Amino acid sequence: MITEKDLTCIVCPVGCIMHVVKDDQDITVTGNACKRGEKYAIDEMTAPKRMVTSSIAIIGGDMPLASVKTSEAVPKEKIDEILREIRITTVKAPVKIGEALIRNIAYTGADILATRNVNE
Repeated sequence: MITEKDLTCIVCPVGCIMHVVKDDQDITVTGNACKRGEKYAIDEMTAPKRMVTSSIAIIGGDMPLASVKTSEAVPKEKIDEILREIRITTVKAPVKIGEALIRNIAYTGADILATRNVNE
């Protein structure tokens, strides 16, 4: 079976429009200006990943929520599970930028990192 898809590369600001053809044996990428674009297209066709951003509830802080993000891109099919886990988690203040608030979220190897300070 042959699958074709047009993608806009998001690796750098150039934004190459790439055409990707995947068959049972190979993946062919055209339109990319660099190898990073080719890797992005292949990854997107075989195992797409995304960074996840959200907010997490804070107890006893000067703000009720802290913004968070994953420490690395996670499999796209795990995003709903990750967001559910974030939604049911509460963290006690203080929270510092870069602090890992949830480790190995949804068994992806990624941590949930604070992207905002919250004081007591």
